[in-house]
Parts: sequence; C-alpha cells; structure tokens
Amino acid sequence: MNPLTLSIFIMSLGLGTTVTFSSSHWLLARMGLEINTLAITPLMIKQQHPRAVEANTKYFLTQAAASALLLFASMTNAWMTGQWSILEMENMTAITLITLALALKLGLAPMHFWLPEVLQGLDLKTGLILSTWQKLAPFIILIQMAPALNPNIMISLAIISTLIGGWGGLNQTQLRKILAYSSIAHLGWMIIILHYSPNIAMLNLVLYLVITSTIFLLFNLTNSTTINSISMTTTKNPIITILIMMTLLSLGGLPPLTGFMPKWLILQELAHQELFLVATIMAMTTLLSLFFYLRLTYSTTLTMTPNSMNMMSSWLTKKNLKPIIPLLFPLTTMLLPLTPMLYFSLQ
Repeated sequence: MNPLTLSIFIMSLGLGTTVTFSSSHWLLARMGLEINTLAITPLMIKQQHPRAVEANTKYFLTQAAASALLLFASMTNAWMTGQWSILEMENMTAITLITLALALKLGLAPMHFWLPEVLQGLDLKTGLILSTWQKLAPFIILIQMAPALNPNIMISLAIISTLIGGWGGLNQTQLRKILAYSSIAHLGWMIIILHYSPNIAMLNLVLYLVITSTIFLLFNLTNSTTINSISMTTTKNPIITILIMMTLLSLGGLPPLTGFMPKWLILQELAHQELFLVATIMAMTTLLSLFFYLRLTYSTTLTMTPNSMNMMSSWLTKKNLKPIIPLLFPLTTMLLPLTPMLYFSLQ
C-alpha cells in the first residue's frame, strides 16, 4: 500500500476515535464510529488474499448492521424523550437496543460470532489494531451510558462472554483465534463492573490494551501464528519465548502478574455490591481461560522440540528486539504491587 494512503487511513482511525471520545451527541458519536469502520476496512485487505477479503466482508457487514441498530435506537430515544444526548438516556427500550448494538460492535457474546473468524483472516499488525484501537470508541460510549445501563443485561452478557471466551479457546491451535476468544472473555470482565464502577472498567480496558499490544508485537516479531510456531522459537530465540509466555500468563490473569489486578479489583467491587454469586461465577469462568494459557505455556516452554546445535546457538546473533517491547513488558507483568494505591485512587 502507498505510504501516503496508509498514513491517511491511520489518521482517519485516530480522527474517528477522537470524534467519538469528544462527543455527547448520538449523531456525532455514530459518525466517529463510521469513520473508524471505513478507515480500517482498506487496511484489512492491503494483502490481497481470499481470507483477508472474507474477513473484511464479514467485518463490514457486522459493523453496518450494528450501526443501523445503533441509529435506530438513538432515533427511538430522541423520539420518545426529545434528547439526543448520550448522557441523558431514559427510554429503557432504546438503552437495551444500544447496549446490544455496541455489544455487536465490540464482539461480546452472544454477538461474538464474527470476531474469531475476522481476526484469523488478518495479519498480526491489522489484528493488533482490531483488538485494541477499535475497542476504544464503542467502550467510551458505554462508559458515558454507565448510570443508565441495565445491570441485569450487563451481568448476563458478561457471564456468557467469559464462558464462551474460556470454552472457545480450549480447542484452538491458531494464536489469533485464541486471542479473539481472550478478547471476548476480557470484555465480559469489563462490562460486568461498568454500571457499578466505570473507573475500574476503564483501568481494565487500559491494562487489556497494554497486554494485548505486547503479545501481538511479540508474535509479529517471531512470525508466530500457531502453537507449533511458538514452540519452534524456543531454540531460535529463548528470551523472546520467555517474554511471550509471561505475557500470555498475565493475559490469563495468573497472580502475581499484572493481569490479575483488574480481576482482583472487579471481584472486590462485586463483593462490595453484595453480588457474591456473580463474583463466584466470574472467578470460576476465568479458570477456563487460565487453563488454556497454562496448557499453552507447558506445550511451548516446558517441552523441547527436536533441534540441532546450530539452531540452539542461532539466537545469540539476533538483536532484533524492538524498543517498544522492553517498555511494555514491565507494565505487562509488574504492576500488581500498585493495586492498593490504584484502588483507593479510583474510588
């Protein structure tokens, strides 16, 4: 792709998200979402491959349907209440429809059907954008709507998302599909706390973006797309393999890594709201995700693949670690001691 054209599309992605961030009017927020969708679709097919075209088509049709539902719901709210403001939602029918539309845009279960297939058809760089940047605008709208959201609907979507995110990743060998199901599970954790504590939900989103960006950059560095390809990097670059495994375990929420922090804060807040059964179910469902990350760690790090002495020494001559990765890795693994300070600052 022409560098100038690529720059225009990247700037359009930033513009769309900024418009949605800075607007409290439904039409402006929807315009930002549409700019985002139209900016990423050319990036998804910059490699002319049938899988990329298929992924782009699925993504565009899904986002178009979600946008149509969002427009219908916002117009319904304006017709019933006379308000176009996101901050003044009163009609429960419109709120429910908007919640479902944004859930479809984000890939929350049971509207998750498009996310694993779309992510599998993309290269790792575009997959990074889809898994991180494209989550920001819809989630910011949900945060603005947080006081008006129906907690029962949010809890139902969250429990279904964490269950499907855990079960869906158990039988996968493709890393992009594993990350897609991980995204579904993490979104479930974010929205379950959204109505009670938007600040904790925002912290969860930021940590998810940092950890996911790190793992995508590491996979891109090693050209890893399957579990077998990770195990082959053990002999070629063991340091990178260790970084990948630590980041995956943090993504799964294993203490004492950073990924455990948002789960700890969310469970504490749910207990504070006296939702003990919901907190127990969420804690049990996260064990599914942690299980396949532990299995992935065992199969790639604790078992040796056939190798030669040349392969074992080849990693000594490679110095291709990008500067951004050493900056992100401490954030990915070492922030848990800051949890008490963050908890009191978010109250």
